Amino acid sequence: MVTLNEKGVYLIGGKQIATDTNGLPSPDEARENTITYGILRSHDVEDGKGDKMKIKFDAMMSHDITYVGIIQTARASGLEKFPIPYAMTNCHNSLCAVGGTINEDDHVFGLSAAKKYGGIYVPANQAVIHQYAREAMVKCGNMILGSDSHTRYGSLGNMGVGEGGGELVKQLLKNTWDINKPEVVLVWLEGAPRMGIGPHDVAISLVKAVFDNGFVKNKVLEFAGPGVKNLPIDFRNGIDIMTTETTCLSSIWVTDAEVKHHYELHGRPEDYRELQPGEVAYYDGMITIDLSKQESMIALPFHPSNAYTIHELQADPERILREVEEDARKRFGEKISVDLAGKIKDGKVMADQGIIAGCSGGTYDNLAEAAAILKGGSVGNDYFTISAYPQSVPVYMATTRSGIAEELLEAGVVIKPAFCGPCFGAGDVPANNGLSIRHTTRNFPNREGSKPGNGQISLVALMDARSIAATAANGGVITAATDVEYTNDHKAYDYDPKIYERRVYNGFERERLDEELRYGPNIKDWPKMYPMQENMLLELAAVIHDPVTTTDELIPSGETSSYRSNPLKLSEFALSRRVPEYVGLSKRIQKEDLERREGKCPEKVVEVLAKVGAKAEDTSLGSCVFANRPGDGSAREQAASCQKVLGGDANICYEYATKRYRSNCINWGIVPFTISKDTPFDYVPGDYVFIPGIREAILSGKEEADAKVITQDGVKDIKLHFANLTADERQILADGCLMNYYAAQKK
Repeated sequence: MVTLNEKGVYLIGGKQIATDTNGLPSPDEARENTITYGILRSHDVEDGKGDKMKIKFDAMMSHDITYVGIIQTARASGLEKFPIPYAMTNCHNSLCAVGGTINEDDHVFGLSAAKKYGGIYVPANQAVIHQYAREAMVKCGNMILGSDSHTRYGSLGNMGVGEGGGELVKQLLKNTWDINKPEVVLVWLEGAPRMGIGPHDVAISLVKAVFDNGFVKNKVLEFAGPGVKNLPIDFRNGIDIMTTETTCLSSIWVTDAEVKHHYELHGRPEDYRELQPGEVAYYDGMITIDLSKQESMIALPFHPSNAYTIHELQADPERILREVEEDARKRFGEKISVDLAGKIKDGKVMADQGIIAGCSGGTYDNLAEAAAILKGGSVGNDYFTISAYPQSVPVYMATTRSGIAEELLEAGVVIKPAFCGPCFGAGDVPANNGLSIRHTTRNFPNREGSKPGNGQISLVALMDARSIAATAANGGVITAATDVEYTNDHKAYDYDPKIYERRVYNGFERERLDEELRYGPNIKDWPKMYPMQENMLLELAAVIHDPVTTTDELIPSGETSSYRSNPLKLSEFALSRRVPEYVGLSKRIQKEDLERREGKCPEKVVEVLAKVGAKAEDTSLGSCVFANRPGDGSAREQAASCQKVLGGDANICYEYATKRYRSNCINWGIVPFTISKDTPFDYVPGDYVFIPGIREAILSGKEEADAKVITQDGVKDIKLHFANLTADERQILADGCLMNYYAAQKK
């Protein structure tokens, strides 16, 4: 289904891979002929030719977990008005179950900010963030920056990038997104998918092929090939949105008549233009996907890359599910008991719940296919349940007018409003030890909302909506949609914009600077953050040796987001589901640093500094997290800001899973140290790392430092690296965070 070619390839005329490269331009020259570079260079405010790019975006997107913090940070940094269209959706409307006014307080703040600064405000339950972008914000050849990791609109000719809030703040202040010029990987599509195959099947296969080996990490995926024309827009969107799970930087597709029709359907024909590679384009690698050979897939816990064909799972369920159980035991220890093998009944794997939702699942085409499979049938009245979330009100209205909603409801599917909850743990949490099959974006640990610290565990497997419907029709027995016969004769999607015209507030270029921001009692300013001192002493507060540490583990999603607008309260959840003692340790370290700053340095700290010949007055004390490969997953800046609020000064790792998490660390003044892969890290919480002269090293452009690890057994040497920092990033680190950096510029 998916094959990888690590060698660079030349594409001739957008149609043929060159077999003879004699006389062709150099890779650097021909890479400029990709669609990717055509778009990036046109947004680069530098000379448009160099190895470094400074990008200004055309529009931005945020949702209600992130926009309050972004606006608060931008206000503290000198925000005057929104310089580009900035849409704030409320699809992470997650606080309803917590009680009190804090949910709607955030929404009221968002609307008041849209009025004051000239923004776009999309009320709760009108659309999930990425569907609103597809319907109202994208333009061919443009770029959108979003504070959600799944900001991907390449299938519509618009490059989307998901980053932490600090990068959006920079754009609001008319600054740039700074990157090294990226490599580009060609994704070559061939053939056509069989009946029953959907976008999640293709996406899961793609993630399986490239995640573990880092084949596309921080690269741009460019989709082309004869198979593109065989995919409807919703199918393309469904693959594209999941490219985030490959750890790529962004994505872009060739555009054609199908994309042109999308813009015409949405009343914006002027926003379409044809995008094709130049006559000779160079790609740094190639992925070939034969759509005709694609199988129905399932991604088992705890990552979209842990994938099998459904037929493979049903042929050998005991072995495969036991492997997941063992993985769970390694992650959670004895706190919980996972019994996935108990889902095997008469040799078949049974699911407890099905969910079709969000930016990847709740599309019109997915719901139409599910309805066709379930038409005239029933999900039954046993333990299996199924819910569907149309991804916007226009999609919901279209399903009612075409009979899709009626067929789903008659079969026993519960239809709910546009909401991202099932994707991040704030809706439809299964029963303990329940197995939920979902057409959503992620199945990370506890992404469904269970709490292993309380002895709870439930698990999520990702499947396409078609196979979820086939499973529902089969009483919960996990079933490949390719194994059922059905006909989908529903009419094509017919977009109706009236609800947006009536409910969305569009204030771009109509700012009302005299408008008062509306604050609820839970919306708090950021606490004071200190500049970097000459030397740095770190105490390890968490040491994690898992192969990958997700942002969900650094700051859990779900109900913890209740305090998204209150930095101090939100920080109480940092690493709570992975290292419960982290918050207490960090607070103690932070208290000791405050005592040091007041001239009352604790005796223990004085003794540690004496071992390396340092003085308390010019050496900061902060907490530090070590993880092998941190930051996979969400773009939420809280994964870094919560560490900073608790006094965190650095991360140490072998590599960062994503650029966006590393950027979040930098923007919050957390030094992103790395160590070489052959350096063992066998230290424990309570050990110290001392970095002499770190401020000078950062500001002078150095990229490594000789540090000392202080343990009970003595002092050991370690070399820390901090390469690939821009001049601005070095100053941000020295100033202590992005807000301090901007405050210093205003003086």
